[in-house]
Amino acid sequence: MVELTEILQLSPSVALRPEPFGALAYHFGNRRLTFLKRPELVQVVSSLNGTDSLKDVLQKCEIPEPKWDVFTKAIASLMKADMIHSLSPGKTSQKEPHND
Repeated sequence: MVELTEILQLSPSVALRPEPFGALAYHFGNRRLTFLKRPELVQVVSSLNGTDSLKDVLQKCEIPEPKWDVFTKAIASLMKADMIHSLSPGKTSQKEPHND
């Protein structure tokens, strides 16, 4: 699980393409395509700049605190897909093994 104090950044290998439902996230390295089905999640992911904590990003994006758990779970899933990286000291991205 991702912690609210973690500093996160969208992988440089990922491109976000806006769509009416939210966005498509495409990882050019592992060729994984992920649907971000909520515009609010797209806003949060786009705001992960590598300098602010996840808590700061959620606050800046005006995500209500009762919904933070849902967003941290979504971010954790994106970290497992190697879409988002943790820049916090002592933390590593939660990558799934690849079967190439």
